Amino acid sequence: MRQIWRRLTFLHWPFAPDLIRPLVPRALDLDTFDGVAWIGLVPFEIHGTPLLPYFPETNLRTYVVGPEGRPAVWFFSLEAASLAAVMGARTAYHLPYFWAGMRVLSENSAIRYRSRRRWPHDSTAMTDIVVEPGERFAPSELDARAHFLTDRFCLYTLARGRVAGAAIEHPPWPLARARVVALKETLFKSAGLPAPTGDALVHYSAELAVNIGPLELH
Repeated sequence: MRQIWRRLTFLHWPFAPDLIRPLVPRALDLDTFDGVAWIGLVPFEIHGTPLLPYFPETNLRTYVVGPEGRPAVWFFSLEAASLAAVMGARTAYHLPYFWAGMRVLSENSAIRYRSRRRWPHDSTAMTDIVVEPGERFAPSELDARAHFLTDRFCLYTLARGRVAGAAIEHPPWPLARARVVALKETLFKSAGLPAPTGDALVHYSAELAVNIGPLELH
């Protein structure tokens, strides 16, 4: 499945691994950087999905290592504005998608991402994020932590009680600087996670073409 991801912002916070470990299946190892676990809140726009030309998405995620030693993404939740996309992803990929009312707006030099879950989901689960993108990073400016947080070529989920994975193919991220102007969210609480503290580590990407493979049981 080929998609184009646009106006994507990575917002990351460090967490103690023992706070995250109980929420990740035992078959997966928690992936850490310098002994620290990271949780990402990632709002963006998806274009080019077959029969679904455009919809916004926001995912809440952490990082794991799978049974075959592959670094990967583990999703706590994914919000999508398309009910068809939610139903399709839940069926085909067994991912925890939620239908939400969402908008991505340009506000002068900033981008505003707004989301609130629709019935029958919990309507208190929401985000309202304003980010101002900046200049592109030169490749030499991106450190090992930036690559750890963004260069992920696999996702894992649970399908019928078993770990399943799908490959994700994409070129290197064209990452840029970004500044958080405003941020409100309740997705951490809805996922059973502690609220993030301190400033987020932020990266922005204007556009990236992505291929997602089929789900395979392990």
